[in-house]
Amino acid sequence: MNFGYFDDQNKEYVITRPDTPRSWSNYLGSTTYGAIITNNAGGYSFFESANQGRFMRLRFNAIPMDQPGRYIYIHDKDDKDFWSASWQPVGKPLKKYKSTCRHGTAYTVIDSEYKKIQSETTYFVPLGKNFECWLLKVKNSDSKKRHLRLFTYVEYAGHWLVYNDFINLQYSQYIVNMQYKNGIIDHGVNVLLPYTPDDFEKEPQARHTFLTALGAEITGYDTDREKFIGTYRSYANPLVVENGHCTNSLAAGDNGCGTLQMDIDLKPGEEKEVLIVMGIGDAENAGGKARKFFSDINTAHVELDKLKEHWHKRLEGMRVESPDKDFNSMMNMWNPFNCLITYAWSRAASLIYSGERDGLGYRDTVQDLLGVLHTIPQEAGQRLRLMITGQVSTGGAMPVVKPFAHNPGKETPPKEEEYRSDDCLWLFNTIPAFVKETGDLSFFNEVLPYADKGEDTVLGHMKQAILFNLERSGAHKLPCGLYADWNDCLELGQKGETVFVAFQLRYALKMYIEICALLKKKDEMQWAEKILAEIDKDIDKHAWDDEWYLRAYRYDGLKFGSKENEEGSIFLNPQTWSIISGHASDEKGRMAMKSVEERLVTEYGVMICDPPFEKTDYSVVKAPLFNKGMKENAAIFCHTQGWAVMAETMLEKGDMAYQIFRASMPAAYNDRAELREIEPYVYNQSTHSKHSPRFGASRLPWLSGSATWAYYAATQYILGVRPEYNGLRIDPCLPSQWKKLKIQRRFRGKVFEIKIENEQGVKKGIKKISVNGQSLKGNLIPLDMMKDNNQILVEMG
Repeated sequence: MNFGYFDDQNKEYVITRPDTPRSWSNYLGSTTYGAIITNNAGGYSFFESANQGRFMRLRFNAIPMDQPGRYIYIHDKDDKDFWSASWQPVGKPLKKYKSTCRHGTAYTVIDSEYKKIQSETTYFVPLGKNFECWLLKVKNSDSKKRHLRLFTYVEYAGHWLVYNDFINLQYSQYIVNMQYKNGIIDHGVNVLLPYTPDDFEKEPQARHTFLTALGAEITGYDTDREKFIGTYRSYANPLVVENGHCTNSLAAGDNGCGTLQMDIDLKPGEEKEVLIVMGIGDAENAGGKARKFFSDINTAHVELDKLKEHWHKRLEGMRVESPDKDFNSMMNMWNPFNCLITYAWSRAASLIYSGERDGLGYRDTVQDLLGVLHTIPQEAGQRLRLMITGQVSTGGAMPVVKPFAHNPGKETPPKEEEYRSDDCLWLFNTIPAFVKETGDLSFFNEVLPYADKGEDTVLGHMKQAILFNLERSGAHKLPCGLYADWNDCLELGQKGETVFVAFQLRYALKMYIEICALLKKKDEMQWAEKILAEIDKDIDKHAWDDEWYLRAYRYDGLKFGSKENEEGSIFLNPQTWSIISGHASDEKGRMAMKSVEERLVTEYGVMICDPPFEKTDYSVVKAPLFNKGMKENAAIFCHTQGWAVMAETMLEKGDMAYQIFRASMPAAYNDRAELREIEPYVYNQSTHSKHSPRFGASRLPWLSGSATWAYYAATQYILGVRPEYNGLRIDPCLPSQWKKLKIQRRFRGKVFEIKIENEQGVKKGIKKISVNGQSLKGNLIPLDMMKDNNQILVEMG
């Protein structure tokens, strides 16, 4: 079933049916003023933090879905009928009500038509502003004059802290103070207290937001939710909208709302425009400034154009023309945009993440950077510096870094039992990738503080991460799993050992040796080479299980991910990372991935393990928390799909790599949206596997490392365009049916137009390359051959 299509030219996804299987959402704003909006105008807005700064209420996991939101009700003053400018919340019959939604780059447009009245509402946050705009156009397509009354609706949080708003009602129901003056609603909490803008986390303090409208006369208002909706009504039939007039209520305590009443009369064919503005600050000052800023309503159009230009420019790093149009839609817009949004918000704000994760998860964020290095390298570099300062002096990491409150050198380090074994090993993926992208070798020598005490060069931080794991090794000389080792359902503790992290450590040493060679640090190279050789021996001796690699050892030596196990006898991560790390021989790598293909690959993606867990020791394996085939209990955990793709390309298996890639690619399900259910334009955390009755259904969209690793695997391993310290490597591994391919890549301020011809249908291998008409030996374009604009011809064979 199809609910929409990709508009590649405008970089939009167009939803043509509003009754999507689940809410299909988009992100507005920035990390200062953020907002989430759905195809039916549901969602919420927040300032600085979705946990501590959510001033707009949304009820999660509720039916009807995604309510309340940013609503505009339309009341016909002649026949007393009413509807909403988005299909929900009123929900008129779809035989009579037409609606489309266009999700774009940090803006959303919702069109509707009902009873010959057309509306178009564009939602966006202007660049650098702490307010959002709802730009509404209303047109009369009737042959007679129409008399309409508009009502806005926002449901305000009783307190900006999520816990207080939803749980601590004995407090939050007594602190709202709503005011109205000069066409502006003031939503205040704790208004009798001082306001401390330089200390966002300070509680309690006074906080204010405003709501105003321009382009039509405001003829009434309501700020008391119960007065507006009615005690036993719903968002579908508010009492005020049904009656056709506001009551001018002012909420004091209980629940506030933001309703402005406006009248518009439209002649046949006439169109009028109204701008609604909601933002941070009090009505008199911030609200007054916003009204002045938009004294000419055309300013909103100028700001929208600026926003589009800004985001489209952020997506210019790479462009692809392949034989697969779905792949193109993802690569040229939605996958990099997904990466940018995940980079911005980590796991802090979505329709699923409702405030329980506040800040930037360490290991998530360090990985997320890989998806944006080519689009925003300098900005990403600053985020990378922030995350490096989240490493503590032991070499472990703070589990979460809060950008709005982080204080390097003065943070309290985690307790020993709280460390996760994989946290800082992700730096060995991201730091080299950043330097390769920018060419800034001096970054390795930049001095940055630890979170708790002391400072070191970036290279010193990396060595400390290696030492952290070496110092926490078990009986088989493999790294201990500690509190978690990426898989939060595998709690190996201080003595249990993780083969996956052993491969990560092996990869870290390999990267460290390369860097030290570049920096001519011979002693450091020799130190790392010796340890790498020892780890290779320990992995060979203790981790190979005849056909694949083990996942872990319990503290007493019990194996996990072994053919000896009745449950969870094979895990995906050790197989893929044995190849990515460079440890596995060609023979063992192929055997391991053959086992993956036979045991874990399904039509909707690769399972994290198999069989699922039901009886295994819960004190170590927490997977039975979940039903079989869900999340860590043998689901298709999408974060890992990119690693499987990378491993297959490294084995030169282009068809299998693309089969795996496409199995979890969102756009591949656009015509089967009822199966996947969530948005067909963004990645997600997990998909139900064959062990679940919901096989193929996907959950937790947008904020996931799946987007990053999918994009990284596609661009650098399938398309094979990989930055190196001393140039740009072209090393594609393609599906055999792809005969021609065009890629545009920006690299260090230069543009590369790459044409790949594959008439023989080979999966891997280059017959010849020319750079600006000059033959190239090998597949690495050196820096001295590069011009500002470069024409690259590649013939595979």
